[in-house]
Amino acid sequence: MLFMILQIIGSLGVFLFGMKVMSDGLQRSAGQKLQSVLNFMTQNRFMGVLTGIFITSIIQSSSATTVMIVSFVNAGLLSLTQAISTIMGANIGTTITTWIVSYLGFKVQITVLALPIVGVGLPFMFSKQKKMRDIGDLIIGFGILFIGLGMLRDSVPDITKYPETMALLANLSDNGIWSYFLYVAAGAVLTMIIQSSSAMMTLTVAMAFKGWIDLPSAAALCLGENLGTTVTAYIASLGTNVNARRAARAHTLFNVIGVIWMSFVFRQFLALEMRIVPWDSSLRENFPLDLALFHTLFNVTNTLLMIGFVPQFAYVVERLVKPSKRDKDKTYKLQYISTPLQDTADMNIIEAKKEMEKMADIVKDMFDDTVEIFLTPCKKITDKVERIRETETLTDQMQVEITRYLQHCAQESLSEENYKNLSLLIRVIHEMENVADSIYNMAKSVQYKYDKKIVFHPKATEHITELTTLTKSFLRTIRSKMVVYINEEELKQSYELEAVINEFRRSVHKAARSRMQQGEDVRAELLFLDFIKYMEHIGDSCLNIMQALHQIAV
Repeated sequence: MLFMILQIIGSLGVFLFGMKVMSDGLQRSAGQKLQSVLNFMTQNRFMGVLTGIFITSIIQSSSATTVMIVSFVNAGLLSLTQAISTIMGANIGTTITTWIVSYLGFKVQITVLALPIVGVGLPFMFSKQKKMRDIGDLIIGFGILFIGLGMLRDSVPDITKYPETMALLANLSDNGIWSYFLYVAAGAVLTMIIQSSSAMMTLTVAMAFKGWIDLPSAAALCLGENLGTTVTAYIASLGTNVNARRAARAHTLFNVIGVIWMSFVFRQFLALEMRIVPWDSSLRENFPLDLALFHTLFNVTNTLLMIGFVPQFAYVVERLVKPSKRDKDKTYKLQYISTPLQDTADMNIIEAKKEMEKMADIVKDMFDDTVEIFLTPCKKITDKVERIRETETLTDQMQVEITRYLQHCAQESLSEENYKNLSLLIRVIHEMENVADSIYNMAKSVQYKYDKKIVFHPKATEHITELTTLTKSFLRTIRSKMVVYINEEELKQSYELEAVINEFRRSVHKAARSRMQQGEDVRAELLFLDFIKYMEHIGDSCLNIMQALHQIAV
């Protein structure tokens, strides 16, 4: 018995491996195109459903599609409502796997062609072109998938040879509504463990084909698998932004509601299916096709029932999943000023400069945090660098929003002077975002230094400390002068400070080259020079900001 169970698990493993190789090969060879399709074909909920069906039909994994959707929402490429409709389509698309398994795996001896398919893909593996090797993975994965399917079909024994097992399964199936919930729960738990509804569905088809379970039990397992597969998207949403987490919860909510309404009409639904099947459903060899049809009918019906309520789905998950403080810190939206006054140019400039003050504060804090992790590294450095990355993303959003705001202001009737002021403010925002980029690059260098256990020469650490002091001074000056007029003397001081930073850079470059000639660690010295380069870039951007602020008429 143990040997039989291990055979089934091993066969399932081969099937899963083949599916993974095939899916990975396809996504690497055509991933960018698939992403483009996903992004551009979700303009409304119906197109979103079709897109989900299309993508999942190609990559043969609803989990991969939903994970991709969650990542797109996290990146801001898809809205929550677009994601929900696409997830609905992914549920339909995954039923293609059931049809392939049911027909090719159990109606056709596809295993005869499995090894030749692997043979076709083998030459691609030795190509010098990466795309050809990816295509080879796709073909070989397809062959291995059917080898595993054939092994799975053969490893599940004929249940008529095990009367005790037949009696046990019969008892499990004869408990009315409790049998239904038992199989739904079993399907959900096993799918959570295996992390693949396609693999679990294949096992269900194999058990139905060999007579281990009847069609109602197999259908209930199938419903449980729909619940279990939502765990993959949930795991993928951990650590993402609030909308990505909401998309994952929408996937769960959609499938849970489907199983709930099906619980009330389960027997009637199966009876209706038996009336419309074009084959003889009494034959055991047609059980896989019966199950494939049920799987498709359920997901199509569930989508048709829910497609009209996508906004309501979005509303519910927005109430269920509240943004955390971290989410609020990572998102930024600037509302336009609305006023009945004729001349609002001065007010607009004041409002924009207030937002720029906030951005200057954020950038200054970013720099302070980066200096802190450089001087006092610890085991939590990865989390701190990640927070700096999130802050840099926030500055990207601020640049876009404030620039859009200023462009909106520019559409008003402005004097030549005010138009020039708006252009200068856009330049300031651009330069501040450049500063944020340089700070994040510094933070990544600190992470690299920590991970690779690189130790700087004491003199190099001293030089960086001195330069960070000068750079901090420049950033503080920027912050303090954001909303006041900068006179000639103050601008002159900025030129002098930037010249000091440049001269400092030249002197430490010489010192670093000298240390390398004396046999010091080359990696450490090159990384040290990167730090100096990033701070010089910050100094250049700070001077550009001061120049722009000096020209703004107040």
